[in-house]
Parts: sequence; structure tokens; C-alpha cells
Amino acid sequence: MPPILWIVIIAVVAVICFLLGVQYRKKVAEREIVSAEEEAKRIINESIKSAESKKREALLEAKEEIHKSRSENERELKERRSEVQKQERRLQQKEESLDRKLDALEKKSDTLNNKIAAVEAQQQEVAMVKKSQLEMLEKISGFSIEEAKAYLIANVRDEVTHEMAVKIKEIESQAKEEADDRAREIIATAIQRCAADHASEITVSVVPLPNDEMKGRIIGREGRNIRSIETLTGCDLIIDDTPEAITVSSFDPVRREVARIALEKLIQDGRIHPARIEEMVAKAQREVNATIKAEGERAVFETNIHGLNPEIIRLLGRMKYRTSYGQNVLNHSIEVSHIAGLLASELGVDVNVAKRAGLLHDLGKAIDHEVEGSHVTIGVDLARKYKESEAVIHAIEAHHGDVEPHTVEACLVQAADAISASRPGARRENIENYVKRLEKLEEVSKSFPGIASSYAIQAGREIRIMVKPEEVSEDQMVLLARDIAKKIEEELTYPGQIKVHLLRETKAVDYAK
Repeated sequence: MPPILWIVIIAVVAVICFLLGVQYRKKVAEREIVSAEEEAKRIINESIKSAESKKREALLEAKEEIHKSRSENERELKERRSEVQKQERRLQQKEESLDRKLDALEKKSDTLNNKIAAVEAQQQEVAMVKKSQLEMLEKISGFSIEEAKAYLIANVRDEVTHEMAVKIKEIESQAKEEADDRAREIIATAIQRCAADHASEITVSVVPLPNDEMKGRIIGREGRNIRSIETLTGCDLIIDDTPEAITVSSFDPVRREVARIALEKLIQDGRIHPARIEEMVAKAQREVNATIKAEGERAVFETNIHGLNPEIIRLLGRMKYRTSYGQNVLNHSIEVSHIAGLLASELGVDVNVAKRAGLLHDLGKAIDHEVEGSHVTIGVDLARKYKESEAVIHAIEAHHGDVEPHTVEACLVQAADAISASRPGARRENIENYVKRLEKLEEVSKSFPGIASSYAIQAGREIRIMVKPEEVSEDQMVLLARDIAKKIEEELTYPGQIKVHLLRETKAVDYAK
């Protein structure tokens, strides 16, 4: 066969094979498509079934959760309903209680309203009766109520003021006529017959040294000498830059005196060491005790008082080292004893009681730095302890007004104490305190209405006051002077007495043209 034929045959066969292959491939593809569709349907059905089962499961779970929530809600609702019911019952009980109380209050209110109405009716009746009586009185007197009040007040004020002023003037003039000359004579005689020296002492003593080298010897090695002196005497030694002097300081004047004497003896001896210091302090203590005893006996001898307890005599001697406002207390007590005795002899009362009480009136000051309490209380306790008479104890207790004096002797001791303390030169007074006292005196005087000006004169022993004549009458001046004096006595502390001198001056000025 020619080659072309073979080629044609081969081509035809190839075409046929190709067509057959295509046909086969088409059938295979169709079968695969069908199987894929079936598989897809199967998967979709299974998915639908699975979804439905899950849906059923979710619905079941949701129903269970809803049931559970519903149960819990119903339980909570029941609990809340029971609690609300309890609260409603309590509120109902409270409402019932309030209703009962309200009923009771309404009943009380009705009762009170009835009583108030009755009282108002009575008041109206009383007012009507009072009004009719006042109208009748006004008709009889011819005055209205206000006019009658003003008339009565004016009459009573004028009468009382005038009568009080007249009575006070009568009493004062009578007392002055009977007492001024006699009192002046007695006090002058007592002061003239009693002259005593007074020493101004302070709370420190100065011991002179021969040279400044002695300061180092008194201090001693590592301060042992000065510590020994301070321990044995109970005083403080002040060693400073003051040339050739040492200061001894103590609140107890007896201890200070013992330290001073011991230091003087040590300086004179020259041997200063703890053993010698102890010996000299003991010797100085004996000397001071002997001096105390001698001073107590001197006071008893000068005042001629007998039968005192030896312990009281020793306490009197201790007052030699005690001062008050710069005045020696022992000399002040002796002076008070003399003045009280002289006053008692002039008035004809018991001289011995007056002198004894005058000497012992400040006995408490001997130990007031050792015992708690005022010197008056301490003195009363000491006098009672050592069997003094009740008259003397009462005079001691009353000499500063702590109790009201009931005997003439107690009053005389008060007067003698004031005289001794207030006489010129007896006591020192700080200039600042002095000025403040004068300012306070003028301030108290100016605090009353109707005062134009006031001046403290004669070292504060007189206050001179100018009154406004248009506000203060002649009769009112007497009362005003007494009121000012009383207020000065209540608010100020001062020695002696203060004269309240009121002046009222009326001036009239005109000009001739």
C-alpha cells in the first residue's frame, strides 16, 4: 500500500481513537459528577441531621436553664414576698401603735385646750376686775397709772436718798466726835513708845574672800569641797566673776546663815577639805541654834511674856532670819506685841492676852517653808499643839481676816499688825508694784458713774475724786463715797487705810458787756 494510504489510515484510526477517548472521558466524567452529586447530597443530609440534633440538644439545654432560672426566681420571689409580708406586719403594728398614741395625744390636747380655755376665761375675768379697780383708783386719785408710778418712785427715791445721807452723816459725825481724838491719841502713844530697828535682808548672803585664790580652794579638786558644803548645808554656792566674794543662796534663811558662818570659819582657818568642812558646819549649826535660842529668849524678855513652851521660844528665835517685804519678822512680832499691849491697856482689856497673841501672830512664818499651808494655819496649829489659850489661838487665826474676830484682843492684834507693817520705812515696796497700785486705785474710782476725774495722792493713802455736779447731788456724794471705799476694800490690797475724798463744785460764768 502506498504510504499515503497508511498515513490516511493511521490518521483515521487516530481520529477514531480520539473520538472514542473523548466519548469515554465524557462518560467517566458524567459518572464522577453523578457520584459527586450523590456525595454532596449525602453530606448535606448528614449536615442537616447533625444540625437538627444539635438544635434539639441546644433547645433541651435552654429549656433546662430556663427551668432552673425560673425555679431560682420563684424561690427568691417567695423569700422577698415573705420579707415584705414581715415588713408589712411590722409597719401595721407601728401604725396601730401610732394611732393609739395619736388618740391619747388628741385626748390630752382636748383636755389641755379645755384647761387653757378655762384659764383664759379666768384671766379675762381677773383682767376685767383689775381694770375696774384701776379705773376706780384713777378716778379717786386723779392720776393715771404711769403718773402714779412716776410720782411714787420719785418720792421714794428722794426720801430714801435724803434719809440715808442724813443718817450716814449723823453716824459718821458722831463716830468721829467720839473716836477720832481717842484713836489718834492711843495710836500715837503706842507708836511713840515702841521704837525698833529693822534690817533689810534678802534671800542670798555674800561671804567676802581675802583673795580670788580662795575660790579655787573652796571649789577643791574636781569640786569635792563645794559639793561637800552644798550637801551638808543644803545651800547653793554661786562662785562667779565677782571679785573676792562668794554668794550663798537658799530659800531657808537658817540654812543660809549656817553656810555663811561655816564658810567664814573655813576661810579664817585656811584648812579646807571634806572632813574639816563637816566639822565647821556642825560647829556653825550649834552657833546658829544658840543664837536662835538667845533671840527667842530676848523676844520673850523684851515683851515680858511668861510661860511659853521652850519649842515656841525656839521658833520665835528662828524668825530672826525670816523677812517679809524686807521687814524682819521677829522684830515685827515684838513691835506688834508692844503696840497691841499698849492699845489693850488704853482700852482696859486683857493686856497679857493681847501681847501674847501679838508676839505669836506670825509664828507660822518660822516654818512655812517646811510645812504646807498658810502661815496663819501653821501658827494656829503650833499654838494649839503647845497648849496656848483659845483667846490667843483665835487672835492668831483672825489677824488676817481668815475668820471673823470675836474678841477685842483679836481686833487689837489686827490693828497692831497693820500699824507695824504700814508705818513709813517698815517695808520695802517695788516701784513697779507701787505705781500699779496707784493706777488701780484711780481706775477703781473712775469706774463709778458721775466721776469727772480722780487722783491718788499722799503715796496712795488718799484718793481725791472730782464728781460731775449735774449728775451727782450732795446727798448722793455720801453714798458714792461709801460705795467707792467698799469697792477699794474688796479689790485692792494696801497697807494702812485710804482716804476717799469727794469734791463737788458748781461754777457759774457770765460776762458784763
